[in-house]
Amino acid sequence: MKNAALILLAVLLLFGPSVPLLAVAVLMNPAAKGTCVMNSGLSVGNIPDSLTATTGDGTTVTLDRQQLTQAATIITAGSRIQGTNRDAIIIALMAALAESRLRMLANTTAYPESVNYPNDGDGSDHDSLGLFQMRHQSGWGTVVNLMDPTYQVRAFLGGPTGPNYPSPRGLLDITDWQTLSKGAAAQAVEVSAYPDRYANWEPVAVAILNVLTTGGSSSGDGSSSVPESMTVVFPLPAGTGVLSSPFGYRIHPITGVRTLHTGTDYAAPDGTPILAVADGVVSYAGPMSGYGNAILINHTVSGQPYTSLYGHMWDGHLYVKTGDHVVAGQHIADVGSNGQSTGPHLHFEIRPGGGTAIDSNQWLADHGATTLNGATTSPQGCYLQGANA
Repeated sequence: MKNAALILLAVLLLFGPSVPLLAVAVLMNPAAKGTCVMNSGLSVGNIPDSLTATTGDGTTVTLDRQQLTQAATIITAGSRIQGTNRDAIIIALMAALAESRLRMLANTTAYPESVNYPNDGDGSDHDSLGLFQMRHQSGWGTVVNLMDPTYQVRAFLGGPTGPNYPSPRGLLDITDWQTLSKGAAAQAVEVSAYPDRYANWEPVAVAILNVLTTGGSSSGDGSSSVPESMTVVFPLPAGTGVLSSPFGYRIHPITGVRTLHTGTDYAAPDGTPILAVADGVVSYAGPMSGYGNAILINHTVSGQPYTSLYGHMWDGHLYVKTGDHVVAGQHIADVGSNGQSTGPHLHFEIRPGGGTAIDSNQWLADHGATTLNGATTSPQGCYLQGANA
């Protein structure tokens, strides 16, 4: 090998001064061939004793340290695979949450020997094993393979370096996986009889990833670091909201005093779902003077910190709590008319750095906010000035 390298270097010297310099750099630097490898770059910090989060349908779940340790395995092993990114890791966590609740499951009915390997309990789903409930008979691997959590992560994510390439397909083997919803992408790998269950776990997967990779506290105080959100969505479903009172000075419809309206009002039917505009951490959820019930969420968008505020929800129509990690488009509350309000609507604010509010409707447009189906930006419909407080 050494002689071959010297011969190559001598040949390259015939072709000018710049080429051999590059060749020497490659030959002398063992890491050089890996400099173009793209992966998630995620690094796990401290693992808390527990984490409480909320699923997409509003169910509260608490994960223990062992479950979070398995999640850390998914993050660590997955981040080493070329082609992975944050979304790929979230999809893997969603799949493992839905399939095993992040437990490494043996299956003594189908494979009695599986209990001889480290495990978190005994499953009973046909002949499935492990975190992702993979089946030996479907070609995912031997029992020895499938009782290894790192192997299962590599098999689920797949790609050219995956243990089963090209079949069964892992996530990276699906050419359009990045254009699919995360739930659909998980289903494309798992091919489950219950395809809709994965999407429900997305908020929990995001919460896990945020806490484990930022060293964030799971105490529920909302003080942990807020990772970058890659998506901004409109806070109401498509076709449900009409801009009824913009940001700016106006005559307040209740007090009759000219004051600064610090948010944007969108009139919508009572009970219309309110959606988180970006990934983030809930810093407050509850009664707030003038706003009735309100939710505040901290975000990082385009490298800058923002706080979004949602107001006037009825009691019992807030589905997140302080400290929860949410994802863009998550159903967090329902439209109401609580507090200083003249009718059902969403009062929505954006506060850069958590400080003074800016024109939130313009902010949505500037950040390319779309409805969940990607059909439109924030509505610029008729202005029913003063219709809502």
